[in-house]
Amino acid sequence: MAGGCTDGVDTGFVSLGYAKVAFLGVIQGLTELMPISSTAHMRIVPALLGWQDPGSAFSAAMQLAALAAVISYFWRDVSGIGGGAIRAALSGRFGAWDFRFAVWVALATVPIAVAGLLLSSRLNACGSPLRGLQVVGVSCIVMAALLAIAELYCRHRRVLGEMTLLDAMVVGIAQVGALIPGVSRSGSTLTGALFLDLKREEAARFSFLLGIPAIALAGLKELYELHKVHLDAQGWSVLAVGLVVGSISAFVAIALLLKILERFSTWPFVVYRAVIGVFIIYGAASGWLA
Repeated sequence: MAGGCTDGVDTGFVSLGYAKVAFLGVIQGLTELMPISSTAHMRIVPALLGWQDPGSAFSAAMQLAALAAVISYFWRDVSGIGGGAIRAALSGRFGAWDFRFAVWVALATVPIAVAGLLLSSRLNACGSPLRGLQVVGVSCIVMAALLAIAELYCRHRRVLGEMTLLDAMVVGIAQVGALIPGVSRSGSTLTGALFLDLKREEAARFSFLLGIPAIALAGLKELYELHKVHLDAQGWSVLAVGLVVGSISAFVAIALLLKILERFSTWPFVVYRAVIGVFIIYGAASGWLA
């Protein structure tokens, strides 16, 4: 199957081949879990190199690489909360923190699950205007401004154990913004958590844990869509290369993000997002970034 538009699904990544997809897998993995928008980089990098846009299907399926990285990096949290929630449910201790936290994550995932289903045909369509460079550039700048406001005016004192259902739902609603290319799921949830006065490292930790169901749903749904359009063996093997490389780079990205938040706050990401946003808008307007 040649890359392109197949029954409404953008499979442009297939025609890029193994080496190019592996390279984009590194970029996708590094940017998927940092608050800098993987979609922006998936539009910029191929355009600068003169490559075909790998398409929204590639970006969505590659979220499974991020999922593998998050689960492996935070395995102690994931297994502890998951196991604690199951034990609490079996023993009828529904007030236990592990059980409540697991329920909160599930409920906070509902907004993006519903919005994703309603908008999926438009978001993932071949040549979707929502993947336009101007949209991505503006989104980057808006999120840079929101992240800066959160950094300036929030106290960063609360920890994960102090969160409530309302807090979780606020971040869950913020996560819906991730459906807009350029916003970034990590960026929207991290910013939302910072506005709740969570410490930076705790905000990042909650962002990752909250993202597990949403990332899994988006990635598995895209695999199903690719299956429906009969992606051939070569296409699946090209995607597999991207997933393996992406999972490794995403694991590294988590460690880098936590280290940066610990030493420098979120300001490096604010500056980077603003610069990238201006770069994209100027490049699109001038015509040399196509």
